[in-house]
Amino acid sequence: MDRLTTLVERFHLSVQIAPLGGANLIILKAPDGTPLRVLFFPRDGHQGGAAGDVLLAARVDWAGPGNPLLAALPEVVDFNLTDDAETQGLVRLMYREARANRCGAQSVVNRLGDVLMVRLLRDQIERGATEPGLLAGLADPRLSRAIVAMHDHPGRLWSNADLAQEAGLSLSRFCELFAQQVGETPMGYLRRWRLILARQDMLRGDRVDAVARRYAYGSPEGFSRAFRRAYGIAPTALRTGREAA
Repeated sequence: MDRLTTLVERFHLSVQIAPLGGANLIILKAPDGTPLRVLFFPRDGHQGGAAGDVLLAARVDWAGPGNPLLAALPEVVDFNLTDDAETQGLVRLMYREARANRCGAQSVVNRLGDVLMVRLLRDQIERGATEPGLLAGLADPRLSRAIVAMHDHPGRLWSNADLAQEAGLSLSRFCELFAQQVGETPMGYLRRWRLILARQDMLRGDRVDAVARRYAYGSPEGFSRAFRRAYGIAPTALRTGREAA
């Protein structure tokens, strides 16, 4: 079971070297240059919260508020690298590429940044979360099985009983634990996830009837109503706007 791949692949991740004032990813170093900590500010820039010697500053764009995992992260993610030689080596390579500014450097930095962000997210999941949300759900080994099933197969006609079976829990315990940890019902999360994906598909230019079928809506009209409730506009408006552009 892979708790991150679908989320990483469905939301475009860009990591670019940036001046400190415009950065939301700050890498701090020891006096000898050893990378010590990665600070990530998912909502805004660092706003003075990166006290210490800065080795590297970057701007991470990960599809904004539409990404449920990004929205579930704390205000500041603090990734300690003290005992993580592999990630320290990754950061050093990013630094060398950024400093050398050779051809293709930004492409290399972006790809290394992808790896750094995955490692940062793994650390967050392993540590768990103190507040309800997707991060807390993914940190729970039982709930994560059900959440990954929804992420990987959003068009399946899931029921609470199906998802409880994925989690290896009784139906009542599953629904109770899911609400406690994730902060919404399993069906509520599934509807939200489907609509997030549907919005991406409409922006890509897909047809309403195709998207409705893809995410298990009974009709294009039912999908359009749900989409309008979630986003305040009809799905056709996104598709029409893309075609006009």
